[in-house]
Amino acid sequence: MAVPTTTSIRPSAAGSRVIARLRGRTLPKQRARMFYILILPWLIGFVLFVLGPMIFSLGLSFTRWNLLNLPVPIGAENYVHMVHDALFWQSLKVTTIYACVSVPLGLVFALLLALLLNQRVRGLAVFRTIFYLPSVASGVAVAVLFLWIFNPPFGLVNSLLSYVGIQGPGWLASAQWALPTLILMSLWSVGGTMIIFLAGLQNVPAELLEAASLDGAGTWQRFRFVTLPLLTPTILFNLVLLIINQFQTFTQAYTMTNGGPQYATLFYVFYLYQNAFQFLNMGYAAALAWVLFTIVLVLTVIVLRTSDRWVFYQGGA
Repeated sequence: MAVPTTTSIRPSAAGSRVIARLRGRTLPKQRARMFYILILPWLIGFVLFVLGPMIFSLGLSFTRWNLLNLPVPIGAENYVHMVHDALFWQSLKVTTIYACVSVPLGLVFALLLALLLNQRVRGLAVFRTIFYLPSVASGVAVAVLFLWIFNPPFGLVNSLLSYVGIQGPGWLASAQWALPTLILMSLWSVGGTMIIFLAGLQNVPAELLEAASLDGAGTWQRFRFVTLPLLTPTILFNLVLLIINQFQTFTQAYTMTNGGPQYATLFYVFYLYQNAFQFLNMGYAAALAWVLFTIVLVLTVIVLRTSDRWVFYQGGA
């Protein structure tokens, strides 16, 4: 009797189905295992450097700690003190005014620049680079530059105003003009927002603009009824980023005004910094940080929840 060789042995149809089923179950598990192995470095970094410090700061906000002694639990005393802290309310007021003015102003200015740089003109790449470069400059270097530009006695702005017979204000040395000066200065760094708007403008289908032009729509009508609605997702993205960034303004106050004059530029994060590293009140600083986190989170959620009323996407609402 002939002995069957290994090459002649074939699994039955039922056996093939079982093997295929087992392989089908094993493959997703292998992929899942590989997925977790690949993201493990990021997870470790997130826990060690983001989630861990956040949890620690939350616990720290319920203590009194001056970095020299062990933290002393005090319950919600830091948050209660915040309600009666005049400088807390002043810093919140200054930051809110700054954000409420600089955010829409920055959006409009960046959009206008993007519209100009979206034209077909000679040397366009050079102009785009020139307008974008200020946004990547060091914050401290820009602050020092504007300190000279807005210097009351011999600054560039007041010197130019004197040529037309106008006596310039005190700018950063004036409690009335210091915050408007910093708002005006914020327009210097709209290059990043402008680039995002420019990318959004280049994604507007040319055929829609051509169809609107053939229907008799003018330049403003094409922008109002075609370009702007299709640009609303980009506006939403820039709006959220600007809200987060402007509520964290710090460098200008630290470098240029030290929160003055008369607390006119006492930004929230600068006041947080003072409590943490000047007054060594780390518990109160942690409480301030969590209040800021809550404010920014609530504002972001409100913007995202209301976006379905004014944001339009191609091919759907």
